[in-house]
Amino acid sequence: MKKAYLLIACCAIILSSGCKKYLDINTDPATPQEAESRTLTPPLFAQMERGTQFDSRYVGPIVQYFGGNVNVGETHGYIASSDAAGEIWRTNYYGLGGNLNLIISKSTDKQEWNFVGLAQALKAWGWQITTDYHGEIILKQAYEPNRYTFDYDSQADVYAEVVRLANLSIANFSRTDGTGTVAKMATSDLAYAGDNSKWIKFNYGLLARNANNLINKASYDPAKVIEYADKSLAANSDNFIVPNTGSSAANGNFFGPLRANLASYRQTRMIVGLLDGTYLVGISGTVIDPRRNNMISPSQDGLYRGTNPGSSDPGTVALRNQVPNPWGSLNGVNPGATFGKYLFKDNAGFPIMTASEIQFIKAEAAFRMGNLSLAHTAYLNGISLSIDFVSALGTAITSAEKTAYLGSAAVKQTPATLTLRDIMLQKYLALYGYGFVETWCDLRKYNYNEGDSKGNNPYLNTFFFPPLFFSDNGGKPAQRFRPRYNSEYIWNVEALKKIGADQLNYHTVKMWFSQP
Repeated sequence: MKKAYLLIACCAIILSSGCKKYLDINTDPATPQEAESRTLTPPLFAQMERGTQFDSRYVGPIVQYFGGNVNVGETHGYIASSDAAGEIWRTNYYGLGGNLNLIISKSTDKQEWNFVGLAQALKAWGWQITTDYHGEIILKQAYEPNRYTFDYDSQADVYAEVVRLANLSIANFSRTDGTGTVAKMATSDLAYAGDNSKWIKFNYGLLARNANNLINKASYDPAKVIEYADKSLAANSDNFIVPNTGSSAANGNFFGPLRANLASYRQTRMIVGLLDGTYLVGISGTVIDPRRNNMISPSQDGLYRGTNPGSSDPGTVALRNQVPNPWGSLNGVNPGATFGKYLFKDNAGFPIMTASEIQFIKAEAAFRMGNLSLAHTAYLNGISLSIDFVSALGTAITSAEKTAYLGSAAVKQTPATLTLRDIMLQKYLALYGYGFVETWCDLRKYNYNEGDSKGNNPYLNTFFFPPLFFSDNGGKPAQRFRPRYNSEYIWNVEALKKIGADQLNYHTVKMWFSQP
């Protein structure tokens, strides 16, 4: 009996001191059990690109970047009981959200202030694009543990949170203490390789977007918008670009031929009309934009055509063009042809923000402030930066071609002749293929063809909208996309009812930022 007690005692000692060694079979000393910020970071950039590009298939037709009678976006409708057009929602809450919170927590403990700043910048971006796309969203309760239903917050609250986060990010990227170094972040930062100064510029770009959407509000401050723009992206080397390898469908651009996601999509009448000068000069004085051959493609007969919303023209070429080009799908046609151009190539990076956009934001704010000279300079800078950006993505645009266009009738030559329409249409053109939500913000803050609260209407007699929208619209254009179906209309219906999202025409309710 004594031997038995001694044996039990010995086993107890062994188990108490060494059970982890014998029983913890899930621990691998050669593999970290907790992900570090540097390993969590790279996939975040792919999430940003994925969310925007997936949903561009629906918002792209609304803003008339894409056509071909491809989906309900062209008639401002929606797909009921479907997650279609819900990828930005998924990106913000699932692809980014929890990962960003984890990075902020872990990197704060380690005093890696640059990683904290990066996560805060991406959170600010996520909240901004999600509220600009959906309107009211879940903010304050989004990541509360053990909660299964969530209340929605106003756009005003989300806009304020974007400002708070962007300023926190700027402060963290400005710190010189702590353990965060450029070398530590460089390999995982796919946009800026750990360059704090460029992240600060990106944050000021977010602030500029945020403030410039508020033209209908009494709080709108064009001087503040200009201040943000002046601290933001200044050259194409500052552009926030998510890279794509493009060697296979797995690592290729979502817009590229390998992924075959835009096979039925076509360039539109709107984009063709801007590039041939129709909407900038008039039919009698056509000026061919040097960006045209890089951005869009001719039909088989050599003529450049674009579709109207809700129509499919067999003479109009697919977005991802091949040479030579039969109309229709480009996938698996004419082996050996050269596929892709502009942002529709397999290895093309996807822009999240560009210096050209920032210059047009500055031009708009300066024009509204009455500083026409400053507005004209920023307007010219925006066009110049866009030409250089497009040139780098295809056949080089010569300095002579660029100079000729900048001196043409398509570009206003003096501050006195510059109009708000000139600024907004050149911005629309510059953001083609990537700035889908920002362009939609512009259209909605000017209320499509109605104008803003002060009567400014840069889009009148330019955009062609179908006379009859989707039946649930009541003849009104789309203003927002509904919250993601599977996460909200299945589990969170009572909260949706509080904001009217259970109504058939909810997608036509104007956004907070577009109303006085």
